[in-house]
Amino acid sequence: MKNNKATFSKYLVSGVAALALTAGMATGASAAENGKFRVGIVTFLSGAAAGPFGVPSANAAKVLVEALNKGELPAPYDKMGINGVEIEAVIIDEAGGATKQVEEYRNLVQRQKVDAVIGYVSSGDCLAIAPVAEELKTFTIAYDCGTPRLFADNADAQYMFRTGLDASVDNIGAVRYLAATRPDVTRLSGIQQNYSWGQDSWADFTAAAAKLLPESEIVEEQFPKIYQGQYGAEISALSVKRPEIVHSSFWGGDMEALVLQANARGLLEDATGLLTCGEASFATYKDQAPNGMIIGARGPFGAFAPDNALNTWFKGAYTAAYDLDPVYPATKMAQAILGLKFAAENSGVADKEIPTAEQLASGIKGATFESVSGTVEMARANGHQAMQGITYGEYHYEDDKASIVNKVSFSGECVTPPEGVSAAEWIAEGFPGAQCN
Repeated sequence: MKNNKATFSKYLVSGVAALALTAGMATGASAAENGKFRVGIVTFLSGAAAGPFGVPSANAAKVLVEALNKGELPAPYDKMGINGVEIEAVIIDEAGGATKQVEEYRNLVQRQKVDAVIGYVSSGDCLAIAPVAEELKTFTIAYDCGTPRLFADNADAQYMFRTGLDASVDNIGAVRYLAATRPDVTRLSGIQQNYSWGQDSWADFTAAAAKLLPESEIVEEQFPKIYQGQYGAEISALSVKRPEIVHSSFWGGDMEALVLQANARGLLEDATGLLTCGEASFATYKDQAPNGMIIGARGPFGAFAPDNALNTWFKGAYTAAYDLDPVYPATKMAQAILGLKFAAENSGVADKEIPTAEQLASGIKGATFESVSGTVEMARANGHQAMQGITYGEYHYEDDKASIVNKVSFSGECVTPPEGVSAAEWIAEGFPGAQCN
């Protein structure tokens, strides 16, 4: 292959802020003595990532915790609380950067006395937290962050787990979708946030395209700074090169601003947008995004989640609470909480006992559990990283209703490197061992 702040999210729900405030006021002393299973929940409650990512995630946590404490979930999660112990959530804001999040994490563990932590959208925050989780010996689940470096940089992790997928899967899946639906495209372009998430996503996408779309060429690439908000110059530079596909791993407010501006300037009329995180704003695009724009949900989440008993329950409970369908960050938070519950109840401890961090880790490492997204295999990174399939489709808006059409799904074995092999190596070698139907 040749290599030639506007936002329209409406997810902010005051109930989440109230939950965060109420839970966060608990003191360390009372936490240690109240006999509840305390879990720290960390996600964006302020800033550009709050609307499409953080608040839906916090809302999902509230729905799950309340329902689990009442024993209202379908089997196999119908046992009250976690291992029969009532859950108490401490929800805190992820805004502020990695240094602040390390401080907040230490506070959750050492002062709030949480038994486990679930959190993190930002890859930078994930990477900063991982060694601290090992230092403090605290069971921690990364529910959304996608950096492939999480376990590459922490190969001996004992306490850190991820129940979602990494960005390599996103971008290999995106190219496989193009190969399946648009095999004749030749002019590819991209616009990524200029930090490791965007750079790594673009590297995986272009490397996979070189193998699966060998006649294609990269006609333009743009790397604006994260949270830039205005992309007129970058959109103009892309438009001049007349690409057929515009790939982006933008997320949060940046993604929404890009869609609004690129559509208004006609770029997405002449080229097809491919947004790996695009489903997060599915409910709010309306006619401000073009029909035919390709969107993903970083796995089988949100609008791509399967029709199973757990997801049917979750969608019903979430929609009843917030009058909105859950987007993929909400589904991923639900999955992480179910993973925590599974870990506790698969740890071998007696009923109504709170497992230790070591027991929680043993309960989920290398295991397979059922979730709102289907079956989850903790089959990579020595049993610490989930493996699942991924689905892409096209956004369609008609008669005041949004839908996703032309969906194509790829199994985990089709888009995930084998254990111990990096994505870069696997792609370069031509995806040996990939099992694609």
